[in-house]
Amino acid sequence: MTAALTEIQRVLPDCELCPRLRAWSRQVARERRRAFAGEPYWGLPVPSFGDPRARLLLIGLAPAAHGANRTGRMFTGDRSGDFLYAALHRAGLANQPHSRNRQDGLRLRDTWIAAAVRCAPPQNRPTPSEFDACRSWLRRELNALPQLRAVITLGALAHRQFLLAARELGWIGRPAAFPFAHAAQYRLPHGLTLLACYHPSQQNTFTGRLTPAMLDAVLRHAQIVLEN
Repeated sequence: MTAALTEIQRVLPDCELCPRLRAWSRQVARERRRAFAGEPYWGLPVPSFGDPRARLLLIGLAPAAHGANRTGRMFTGDRSGDFLYAALHRAGLANQPHSRNRQDGLRLRDTWIAAAVRCAPPQNRPTPSEFDACRSWLRRELNALPQLRAVITLGALAHRQFLLAARELGWIGRPAAFPFAHAAQYRLPHGLTLLACYHPSQQNTFTGRLTPAMLDAVLRHAQIVLEN
């Protein structure tokens, strides 16, 4: 892992920029869900995860209260993660189809997973000021992934936060020029390709708004970008 990426992951769990989010994450970790009453909860801002040499970046919304906020790994310990990591395994980007905890042996290939907000938000709804504060971490990670070639935004909110970060880095002009739509694909400056995908939330996957085949197709498009 590069020194910059290592440093980001080391200091990120100490972040206290958003008092409401920190209070909620701690409360959830203290009270716990009955099904996980005997397990320790992470209860801190959640670092990103994956291959530090990644050319593909996936960006979600935020840690789930009893998912990543419990396990300490992005998209781990909930149904959204089950759906996502199974797809990454089918695509050859993960060595196993599930992510249970930080010690389960999961490894990603050429893929890095981050989120627009790093703490679990109440009702899964960060405020605009919380998005703004947490975007500094995304900007730092974008700069610390020098081989990045493709970005998949999981949901409209993550899509917007990536575009705002890209604008703040001077990579793009108006974010409105890249509207969110499932399977939308945009060529950005610096040889970067942006792909949009519905978020693998239970609401989307249980209703069929996002199917395994739809997510597989987005990942295939990303791999085509990496191969060319």
